[in-house]
Amino acid sequence: MKKFLTAGFIITTMLLVACGNAQNTADKRPVVLIKTQFGNMKVVLYNETPKHRDNFLKLAKAGYYDGVLFHRVIKDFMIQGGDPETRNAKPDQQLGNGGPGYEIDNEINPKFLHKKGALAAAREGDQTNPQKKSSGSQFYIVQGIVFPDNNIPALEAKGTEKLAQSYMRQLTMANEDSLKFYQKSANQIAFAILIDKLQTEALAKAQKTPFKLTEEQKQVYTTIGGTPHLDGNYTVFGEVIEGLSVLDSIAAQPTGPNDRPQKDIKMEISVLNE
Repeated sequence: MKKFLTAGFIITTMLLVACGNAQNTADKRPVVLIKTQFGNMKVVLYNETPKHRDNFLKLAKAGYYDGVLFHRVIKDFMIQGGDPETRNAKPDQQLGNGGPGYEIDNEINPKFLHKKGALAAAREGDQTNPQKKSSGSQFYIVQGIVFPDNNIPALEAKGTEKLAQSYMRQLTMANEDSLKFYQKSANQIAFAILIDKLQTEALAKAQKTPFKLTEEQKQVYTTIGGTPHLDGNYTVFGEVIEGLSVLDSIAAQPTGPNDRPQKDIKMEISVLNE
């Protein structure tokens, strides 16, 4: 007797296969281990950011990060490292300018948020780096805070303020020649009038399309926490899947000038699987 597959059976089978494929894809994401004196953090790298993923794996396998410091730590914000010049750094040494000598094109993806544990690439500011290119080696891990539900309007207002600042930087760059001319000629009145005009234009542009959190952002930042004002401005290319308590321990360390921990926090990064 022949058996015929029903439409429901076929659809169910297809769904199971699809889910299995999705799981296999997730399982194939590279995982690295960041070792510190406070414990280890296991970090998964996103396949959706291949340039950052491959670069991080390359550097880790070459031992590039071994002995490098978390040189900038800000509690309730993030911890930053990856500057090769921090190895054996002197107590008063200026840190944070080192790298492999190249940048990486941004791979900013709106679905990857700056939630607690997010791994993201550091970069130069918009004024010198309008393409938002990433540092070749420096990265940060988000700690952030959990925001109360009733603070959403304040978050959105801050986001709109950041938009206005970004527009102002763009307008300043576009009018750089005029601003330099007024400065050089000591025409402070004309300089002030132009600055005021640009600020008004930037604010109006930001208010026309104000910053609004998506429902996913609201859910994430009122439960997991993070730093929402960074979304869309830096490339997030991974996340901590084990060891968030280590992140908290590092973020809690006393710091001195330039947010450098008073006691050096060294790292070693190894690849667990690719």
